[in-house]
Amino acid sequence: MRLVSFDALRVLGFPNTVIMKPGSVARELDQILAADWLLFPEYWQVNGLVFGLKKQIFPSLPTYLIGHNKIEMTRAFELVVPKNTPHTLILANTPSEAEHAWDTMTLPFVAKLPRSCMGEGVWLIDNWDDWRDYLGRTDVIYVQEYLPIDRDLRIVWVGDRVLTAYWRMQSSNGFHNNIARGGRVGSGLIPPAALALVEHFARTTGIDHAGFDVAMVGGHPYLIEFNRIFGNQGLDNDALRTVVIEYLMRSHQPGDPDAPVPVLPTAV
Repeated sequence: MRLVSFDALRVLGFPNTVIMKPGSVARELDQILAADWLLFPEYWQVNGLVFGLKKQIFPSLPTYLIGHNKIEMTRAFELVVPKNTPHTLILANTPSEAEHAWDTMTLPFVAKLPRSCMGEGVWLIDNWDDWRDYLGRTDVIYVQEYLPIDRDLRIVWVGDRVLTAYWRMQSSNGFHNNIARGGRVGSGLIPPAALALVEHFARTTGIDHAGFDVAMVGGHPYLIEFNRIFGNQGLDNDALRTVVIEYLMRSHQPGDPDAPVPVLPTAV
């Protein structure tokens, strides 16, 4: 296979891989068109590569679209796995909608920025001052019920399988479980219900590269969010590379040799 990657660190050790800067696509069109797969493009590249050049990308188009922000994720969760989605309100940040959210949610509740990761942009709302501060930080209200947990699960799905899974223990600040915010990797049995939930959602939607965050409450799993680009804590990088390459080989769909080849327009 001929591979082009836009992220050098994510493809260390990959065979037959050309590393390319995202902004150089137009200048390197021949290599782009000759590639079997384009790996880890930036989000802003996806429409042109997939719809304009008809190229295969990894992670998949659903991974990019659903994983673009927490709003897109939650809308998909609510349709595909409604019983495994925390109660969530997504509203415009207007005085009336802010009042509605405040009156509807039970304290404490969680407020988030729609686009954030590694535990950034997430607050536990305990009182009106917390709520007022949050409203000053966002254009969109995104609030969820507070789940009574002291740990959560990171389940890494790559290709068409779970690559690894581990517990993340709560940090000393008493709220965040993210490793980047002081959480710790923990050991213990991974509940089969959590693994089954991630597999069902990923296979249903076509997601093929994601770190899912799952909360267990009384034996019931809840999907919190997923990260398209996830950290390498708890990962065997050699195993990750092998799984990705094998998945790309199985999933490759050669293009129609008689189809017209896209070319850059020439000046008139």
